Amino acid sequence: MLRPRVPVNPLPTGNVTPPVQPTPSAEIEPATPASASTPVPVAPGRTSVQLTPGSALALAAGGGAVVLVVGAVLVSMLLAVAITGVSVALIAVVLRLLVRDMQKGR
Repeated sequence: MLRPRVPVNPLPTGNVTPPVQPTPSAEIEPATPASASTPVPVAPGRTSVQLTPGSALALAAGGGAVVLVVGAVLVSMLLAVAITGVSVALIAVVLRLLVRDMQKGR
């Protein structure tokens, strides 16, 4: 009943442009340097990061601290949701008892 129907278009409609053919250009001559005696500056290579035992220990301690902080935040959020759920359930039970007492006419 709700099947999509895709229209079939075997031939393109509208204006179809032919592909662009590159035109041959004039011969390009290689550029010559302005002065052969001027040395070309060489980019310095990348320096690798050297980890000493002290910095590796600091990095591991920092990572551990981040994991502990994130874990504490997540556990506290879970605890807040659990406490809220329990309090809402308790209020629902109390309200149900009050409504039942009102219907009995006490």
